[in-house]
Amino acid sequence: MKLAMLQTDAGLKPIGVNVQDDQTQYVDLCAVDASLPGSLHEILQQTDGLQLAAAAMATGLEKQTFISGDLRAPISAPQKVLCIGLNYGDHARETNAEIPSEPVCFGKYANTIVGPEDAIVLPAASSQVDYEAEMVAVIGKPAKNVSEENALDYVAGYMVGHDVSARDWQKGRPGGQWLLGKTPDTFAPIGPYLVTSDEVGDPHQLAISLTLNGETMQDSSTSELIFKMERLIAHLTTLMTLVPGDLIFTGTPAGVGMARDPRVFLKPGDRVEVTIEKLGTLGNPVVGS
Repeated sequence: MKLAMLQTDAGLKPIGVNVQDDQTQYVDLCAVDASLPGSLHEILQQTDGLQLAAAAMATGLEKQTFISGDLRAPISAPQKVLCIGLNYGDHARETNAEIPSEPVCFGKYANTIVGPEDAIVLPAASSQVDYEAEMVAVIGKPAKNVSEENALDYVAGYMVGHDVSARDWQKGRPGGQWLLGKTPDTFAPIGPYLVTSDEVGDPHQLAISLTLNGETMQDSSTSELIFKMERLIAHLTTLMTLVPGDLIFTGTPAGVGMARDPRVFLKPGDRVEVTIEKLGTLGNPVVGS
C-alpha cells in the first residue's frame, strides 16, 4: 500500500495512492472512513491505523472515492530524523574510507523536511552543497531494546529520501560541523509516498539512483548497505525509544559530488531526482536563498 499527504482545495489530507500503468489515483481515506485522523503521522500513531487505512483504501477504490491535489511530505514533523553515515560499501570505496565497525549516526531536525517538488534552498553561507540519495525507513510502533530478529516488525514502510549536505560546513569548519552541515532548512526532502513494508518486501534488494539535470550521478543498490535495517534499528534502540513517524535515513551510495573529479555541487536552477525501486521518484528543484 502506498500512502501520502495531499494538499487539496479542502486542506491537507491523508490519501492512498493507486498506481496502474500510467495512471495514478488518489483515494480520499478520510472521506471513506471518517474515524481516520487527518494526517499520515497520526494514522501511524494508532495501533490499528494502517489496517484501517488499508480497509479504507480498498473501499475507496471500489467506490472510486478519488481526490486531486499536490503531494506533500508524507511525514512533516517527525520527532526524530536519524541518519547513518558511510553505510554503503561502494561509497566507502570511492572515498577510501575505512569501513566502520558500528553504524555512524547523526541527526537532522524537522526544519529540514520538505516534500515532492518543494525547493531545496541553498544557504548563502555555503558554496559546497552536495546531493545524497537515500532509502528512508519509517517507524510504525514504539521500539526500545529491539533484537535484530524482530527489528523489521517495527518498520511501517519506506520512502525515497535525499540527505542534502553542506560539505564546507560538515567537514570544512573547526572540529567539523556535521550538525550544521546537515540541518539547513529544506535539506531532507522525502516522498513521494510511504510504501508499506509488505509491499516493499526485502529492503536490501532495491535499485537506487539519483539524476542531476537528467544526468545519472548515483546508480547502485541497497544490497550495498554495510549495516542492514535490522542492525540499525537494534543499534539505535539500545539507547533511545523510537516512536511512530520517526525516520531513519540509511546512507548514500557511491557517486556523491564531493568524491568526483572535478567536484560537483548543487547550484540554483538545478533539478535533482532520486528514484528507488518500488518506492517511486522524488524530484526537487534547487534555488538560491
